[in-house]
Amino acid sequence: MKVFKRAMAIALSACMVASMTAGCTGNTGDPGTGTGDPGTGTTETGDTGETGEPGGASAEGGTINVWAFTDEVPGMIEKFKEAHPDFNYEINTTIIATTEGAYQPALDQALAAGGADAPDIYCAEAAFVLKYTKGDMASFACPYDDLGIDTQAKIDEAQIAQYTVDIGTNPDGKVVGLGYQATGGAFIYRRSIAKEVFGTDDPDEIAKIIGSGSQNWDKFYEAAATLKDSGYGIVSGDGDIWHAIENSSDQGWIVDGKLVIDPKREAFLDYSMELMENDYHNDTQDWSDAWFADMKGEGSKGIFGFFGPAWLINYTLAPNCGGTAVGEGTYGDWAVCAPPVGFFWGGTWVIANKDSEKKEAVGQIIEWITLDCTEDGLQYKWANGTLNGEGGTKDCVASATVMAMSDGTLDFLGGQNMFDVFGEANSYANGKNLTQYDETINQYWRDQVRQYTSGQKTRDQAIADFKQNVAANLDVTVE
Repeated sequence: MKVFKRAMAIALSACMVASMTAGCTGNTGDPGTGTGDPGTGTTETGDTGETGEPGGASAEGGTINVWAFTDEVPGMIEKFKEAHPDFNYEINTTIIATTEGAYQPALDQALAAGGADAPDIYCAEAAFVLKYTKGDMASFACPYDDLGIDTQAKIDEAQIAQYTVDIGTNPDGKVVGLGYQATGGAFIYRRSIAKEVFGTDDPDEIAKIIGSGSQNWDKFYEAAATLKDSGYGIVSGDGDIWHAIENSSDQGWIVDGKLVIDPKREAFLDYSMELMENDYHNDTQDWSDAWFADMKGEGSKGIFGFFGPAWLINYTLAPNCGGTAVGEGTYGDWAVCAPPVGFFWGGTWVIANKDSEKKEAVGQIIEWITLDCTEDGLQYKWANGTLNGEGGTKDCVASATVMAMSDGTLDFLGGQNMFDVFGEANSYANGKNLTQYDETINQYWRDQVRQYTSGQKTRDQAIADFKQNVAANLDVTVE
């Protein structure tokens, strides 16, 4: 992939200076896709606790190397150390943003080089996680069982969302990576527009109106036509339906080494054109200023909603809604309901190096982040917004057990408990249609779809050019 090659030289030098042990500060982008700015800094090491060990582990101490693309997981590990003062290990963190593909080449080289500076713990996001759990770099991933974790029992106890388990399972059937977030998606909509156009803002009623659970988009486009009659767009741009379509497909982009265009993904050409030809959106691109403007209600026409997980609310919609309290901008004018199709978007998986000499200590950290479903674990604190003290951001987590015992009520959502919707959404998400090349192939596909809907290419030409891009740049058979 050309972008990775261009970034290689920069990444290999940057990884020596991009280390830090900053606490979890959050960001205004997708925390599961590296769109936030993690910052840079110089290498530091955490303070060591007194001799001893949490949970009965050896207290021999040493340094644990952590690699990540934002400061989110490193910040969690600092909180783990605070909660376990006898954990006698220093943490050496390297953070390299995914910008221009810099993270993966640097991580790959560090894993291959091995030695004392090799990562003991490393993170991978949804766009490329399969490379590290099932693909080219999967041989470095350590099964959680080998870290001293009773993995399946813990998964069952915590009721971890199945799609995250599927993604983190290696070709031998061993779990080598799990996440802490759950990123099952819902439809996030404006209450005021719902009341004006449909006469109700009740999530159960709006879910019916947009075709919740139908596994097709017929009702959704009927709702789009109704919204247009009142001067509104149903979504901001075609990217707002892409993630729902992509991750509800039956097959991934690659099957047995060959490029496959799943019929549901091919239909995105038609769904996108329908949005364009009928003026059902503002034709924005996700992560653009125009997209953010629609969250404030300041676009060319009012936009009804966005498809996404809980992180889209916390880290994207809320910071871009034009206010910080009910009545300011669109703050408080939102609700969530079940979508037409089950899907997920984003997420971070935590992986251990099979060559780490500190597996027991690494296992304690990873278990606390991904599998501990008690009130003392990361996920409970993450779900209830107490990781950094009371009043923090509440987020959906991988454990259904934790969400059932937590309060997901948000003023931003007009007092709705988002866990009621997202908990179910996580169970419908499919983790079996990803490939290690998704980040690149998705970009090729969406570029061609935009050229088709803007009239620059025919449908057939867009598909042909997409195939040519894949054939020319990836080690994939294209027929």
